[in-house]
Amino acid sequence: MSPEFIGLALLAGLLVVNVQATRQIARSGEQGFRKAMFMGGVWAIPFLGAWLVKANLQTLAVRDDNHTVAGEAEPAPTHLQAPDVANFDVLTHLHNRQDLPQMDWPALDIWAHGAGDRAPQVAAEALNQGRRAWLLHLRDALGAHMHLHEGADCFILSPLAPSVARATARYVTTTRQRIDRLLAGMAHFPVTEKSILLVLDDEDTYYHYVAQFYGEDGEFARSGGMFIHFGCPHFVVVAADLAAIEPVIAHEMTHNALAHLHLPTWLDEGLAVNTERRLKGAPPAQHTPAQLHYLHQRFWTPERMQEFWAGTSFQRTDDGNLLSYELARILVDHMARDWAAFTAFVTTAQRSDGGAQAAADVLSVDLGRSVGALLDIDGDDHAGWAPEPARWARAAG
Repeated sequence: MSPEFIGLALLAGLLVVNVQATRQIARSGEQGFRKAMFMGGVWAIPFLGAWLVKANLQTLAVRDDNHTVAGEAEPAPTHLQAPDVANFDVLTHLHNRQDLPQMDWPALDIWAHGAGDRAPQVAAEALNQGRRAWLLHLRDALGAHMHLHEGADCFILSPLAPSVARATARYVTTTRQRIDRLLAGMAHFPVTEKSILLVLDDEDTYYHYVAQFYGEDGEFARSGGMFIHFGCPHFVVVAADLAAIEPVIAHEMTHNALAHLHLPTWLDEGLAVNTERRLKGAPPAQHTPAQLHYLHQRFWTPERMQEFWAGTSFQRTDDGNLLSYELARILVDHMARDWAAFTAFVTTAQRSDGGAQAAADVLSVDLGRSVGALLDIDGDDHAGWAPEPARWARAAG
């Protein structure tokens, strides 16, 4: 047997082993630096690298086999218990919306806080108990393939494999910490309150779920994720490779962190988009800056600007949806150059006037003129571009 043949056979064997090891890493749920390290080791060290990775992944697999997903085998509870209060009847307080269970959140809140003198830690634990009960009932409604994973500071209801669910929980924890740092003075995650992530199988299930939070004839723009304010704050995404849904999680968790401020929609979305970009980088651009500028100039009018300030333009199903998010991103980026002043603006901005008064008082900025300058609208043409809440009420009526 010639040396050339032996060499080719070894090369082919190495290629087969490395490809198999690479596929195993891709399916393992490992993310970020560890995933890159494993991948590099496979191809950098012939045979030995693949063997070391296989040994490590087998150890992880044993851990996953021994890991019990929270709520995997337990039945959804029918009642809840807490000190010094009567039991909470879960079934009485569950209502079907879109054939999915939804909790009577005000009733749960009253029960969790008792007579109002309950320690915050005790009340938070009672609320988490109620939210967990709801998630277990929702698990049963969505199907046997759904599992509830409970991390240190999050619940994840999903069809994900245990290793991927754990990687997602780690990402949620890390993202909470990074948002806290990036938006210090604005963001707020109660330390005793767990974030809730609902990962749904596909777009049909996703839109069926989120439809319950809109009117019967409500039309909403397509998305891969959404933060739900109603009753129990939680965010919902469509199942995909973890790397694909990480930007959605970062975006929606920013909304979660800012929910206590009740911001104008444009400011809330602008902060979420910019924070997502700082954490995960900018997504591939659909248009060049020059094309976007042209689209903005062609689309926005004084009437449509009132939709923007009111927040309704973000629900448009035409180009206005993309342009609303882009305008919010650009406006926030422009206003945030003095971060201390911007933080003061954000924490005082009111949804009722689109943030106009806070912008004038804190930043000495007229929002209509700011948008006009960004879109290159001539000075005398700014009339009607600033927020006019009276016009929003008439439009809604």
